[in-house]
Amino acid sequence: MTIHRFQLQGEFIELNVLLKLLGMAPSGGAAKALIAEGAVAVDGATETRIRRKLRPGQVVRIADEEIRIVVADATN
Repeated sequence: MTIHRFQLQGEFIELNVLLKLLGMAPSGGAAKALIAEGAVAVDGATETRIRRKLRPGQVVRIADEEIRIVVADATN
């Protein structure tokens, strides 16, 4: 399993946007399709809400990839 750490700049990021930004889906439409077919889990539960708001501390899984949402480092 590959583990990624996504440094969140704002209050939240929508699930479909996260998948597209990290290259887990080649387009917004592909991200929506992955989520709709139940291929994505948030905090261990299958997630079908395309625009699910993700905040620091949450974990997203898709296939053998895990994305941990963390607070952005203020020094960067």
